[in-house]
Amino acid sequence: MFETKTKAEKFRMLIKIVFPILVTQVAMYLVTFFDIYMTARYSTEDLAGVSIGSSFWVPVYIGLAGILMSITPIVAQLMGAKKKEEVKDAVQQGIYLAVILALIVFIFFFFSIEPLLSLINLEPAVASVAKNYIFAMSFGLVPLFVYNALRCYIDALGSTRISMFISLLSAPINVFFNYLLIYGNFGFPELGGVGAGYGSAITYWLVMLIAVWIIHTRKPFKSFNIFRGWAKLSFIRLSEISLIGVPIGIAIFAETSIFSAVTLMMSTYGTITIAAHQIAINFTSLLYMLPLSISMGATILVGFEVGAKRFNDARQYSWISVAAAVGFSFVSAFILFSMRHQIAGLYTSDPAVIQLAVQFLIFAALFQLSDAVQAPVQGALRGYKDVNITFVMALISYWVIGLPVGYLLSTFTGFEAFGYWIGLIAGLTAGAITLSFRLNVIQKKIAAH
Repeated sequence: MFETKTKAEKFRMLIKIVFPILVTQVAMYLVTFFDIYMTARYSTEDLAGVSIGSSFWVPVYIGLAGILMSITPIVAQLMGAKKKEEVKDAVQQGIYLAVILALIVFIFFFFSIEPLLSLINLEPAVASVAKNYIFAMSFGLVPLFVYNALRCYIDALGSTRISMFISLLSAPINVFFNYLLIYGNFGFPELGGVGAGYGSAITYWLVMLIAVWIIHTRKPFKSFNIFRGWAKLSFIRLSEISLIGVPIGIAIFAETSIFSAVTLMMSTYGTITIAAHQIAINFTSLLYMLPLSISMGATILVGFEVGAKRFNDARQYSWISVAAAVGFSFVSAFILFSMRHQIAGLYTSDPAVIQLAVQFLIFAALFQLSDAVQAPVQGALRGYKDVNITFVMALISYWVIGLPVGYLLSTFTGFEAFGYWIGLIAGLTAGAITLSFRLNVIQKKIAAH
């Protein structure tokens, strides 16, 4: 990364940083995507089970892994302030925190998943797949969290192409092991949806080992000696990471968990509705990788400029990121609306599931603009290390506005399951508006000083 003078240079720098992040995010998301897709081709019951399992897994994992995202602005600001010698300790403490978080999640799932599933009215076969899918995925928790910490370090140095290279390997590895373990090919056991969980866990281990090798042997990472001379666990440094990271994690959890909560609440409508809803969410989440990648790029670039005290440049990067995401959102909405039948048909041949999924995809097209605003705005705010008010806004937008609106519409109107999707749109829109206002306030406050 380097200082830019014009908006055109900034846009090119944003694209240079974001494109590898996008490929990385898509590649990492494809692990979950192929779990859903390949399970959908196996059976509707297994698809429903994996969907329910993912609804517990994704928000818990992403929310806690979001804490590690604080490594990106911390390292980016250290590099912008030319404090390279402090980077090693920050990353090592981040790795310690990653292992601690992974163990917490493992213990949580081990003791709570059966009681949680018993609260939902599921068919026995679906509940069994959901429980065993989560247990299978849990074997990959430590490498998954450690890789997240390492990736944040790699990205903060502006070396997003390295993350892209590593993550590109994850999709074919995952597809290969899914092929063996879901369908029982080449003498492997036929495990159905549970096999997707084991395939993902194996993938996470291999991806982490590749990242460790690259950081240990390749420039510019080698010069930081991340894996040599390990510092003792420092609660002061862990607190620093957590003070920034916990609000980020809660904000991400608030957003992702509302989608999971909707999936769980839709279980009352039956297996077909769960499957159709999951198809729409799965493909929409793939498209969301673009605004999410722009968000992560904004964190890196804004953090770098803030560290160098070039506050006007940080402000310009913030709004260029939003403009880019909004422009791409119209393309995403067009794809969802015009190709909704083809998208549903990719996942299943069940006519009832396809018919319902097509209707869900129309609603998905409607919240593309809100997603395109709130994601990069959150990313810019993280670059400023302004995270506490952000997570409060996220909680209110998604849980005080979004989910209650969805519940009321689904329960007391004729919208039924579609009411939850209208609630999602309301929550995302509220988040986009309030977060944009917060970013503007922060930038004016800095400019005044």
